[in-house]
Amino acid sequence: MAGDDSRLPNRLAWITGLRLLFLSLLLGATAFLYLRGDLGQYPESQLVVFASIGSAFALAAVYATVLRSGKHLRRLAEAQVVLDQLTWTAIVWVSGGATSGATSFYGLTCLVAAILIGLRGAALAAVAGMASFAILCSSFALGWMKPPADQALMHYVVTWDGMIYPLLLNGLGITVVALLAGYLAERLRRTGGALLRAEARATAAERLAMVGRLAAGLAHEIRNPLGSISGSVQMLREAPGLGEEDKRLCDIIQGETERLNNLVSDMMDLARPKKPEPESVDVAALAREVVALASKSDRGGSGDVTVRYKGPSEPLVAECDAAQMRQVLWNLVRNGVQASAAGSTVTVAVEEAGDRVRMLVTDEGPGIPPEAVERIFDAFYTTRSHGAGIGLAVVRRIIDDHAAVGATIDVHSTANGATFEVGLARVDAVGRRETDQPVAVTANARSRPVES
Repeated sequence: MAGDDSRLPNRLAWITGLRLLFLSLLLGATAFLYLRGDLGQYPESQLVVFASIGSAFALAAVYATVLRSGKHLRRLAEAQVVLDQLTWTAIVWVSGGATSGATSFYGLTCLVAAILIGLRGAALAAVAGMASFAILCSSFALGWMKPPADQALMHYVVTWDGMIYPLLLNGLGITVVALLAGYLAERLRRTGGALLRAEARATAAERLAMVGRLAAGLAHEIRNPLGSISGSVQMLREAPGLGEEDKRLCDIIQGETERLNNLVSDMMDLARPKKPEPESVDVAALAREVVALASKSDRGGSGDVTVRYKGPSEPLVAECDAAQMRQVLWNLVRNGVQASAAGSTVTVAVEEAGDRVRMLVTDEGPGIPPEAVERIFDAFYTTRSHGAGIGLAVVRRIIDDHAAVGATIDVHSTANGATFEVGLARVDAVGRRETDQPVAVTANARSRPVES
């Protein structure tokens, strides 16, 4: 699509091929018109036309060479646009000047430029075409240029009075074509990009659905023995006569069991998507609750990684499904804890931003590599050596399911850590949006315990 530099080489290759085809047809038509009668009837005009077409063929060869190098392709596209307009100006000169029908080629170049570069390219083509045509007409009117010697002067308009109408008409036509072509190219670029994203998400959803069915079965079979292992290890650790090394090994088993239990929980969340039931939720209280739970589990609160809350103590109400948004915050906090080194802090901030509520989870880890930002929410993709890459996929699914009520999520990463920003529609103090009726405000309605 226009404006997408990643696909510019492909568009340039297609346009170069079409240019060669068009020039071949133009050469054939010119030869038929000029050579079917007296070969000496228009010697100078023939020379100019054939020289212009020959130069265009030579330039096409140069374009192909530069295209193969893969460098300066945007400059190549712009040069093609300008040189094409100059070529058409030469043909306009020998085919009637201001009243030549070849002026339609200016509009054709505007269309090609829109396909190559977008609205900016169409504007460049329009300016180059109108400037070339205006200079040609002015040169005739000022006597700087004469019609070809082999053509009758009566066929040309060479006065200012006669130039005004073709100048305005062609200028208007070129402008309209450029604007329409540029507008359509931009719409195509945006629509095409949205279509590609929709297709990618549909493919991902289909893959997740298939994997989810498998995961649900495995998770059910794994969770039962995990419970038995966890209970047995706890009883074994409390047995009399157990040495310190034995207790340390029991703690390792218990920690790994909890990690497997978290993984199973994530697999179950991914495998059984539930339609959200948005309501007015005190997300400030929700965040404080998640921070309190996180501080008592895994590495948080043990002196390893600190999880703290930053935000108002009074209610801050937004529209969402309380249980699912609680899961979003929990997964983001857990992700931040796992990405942070010992002694770091993970901050959960809640703040009001106009008609929006922002929840930000910031860690002090190494950040996210630029090439990983686009894939960080993909299922089974992870930048860590430990982890299955499911927690953030669950976050993305829940936020996507909340899109109807305006939920969004963004990632901001630096070398000093990453921030996940969740945006929600704010509800006013009485529990309603501007056009809604009053509703009950809850902090953790329909929430379930978080496995830790």
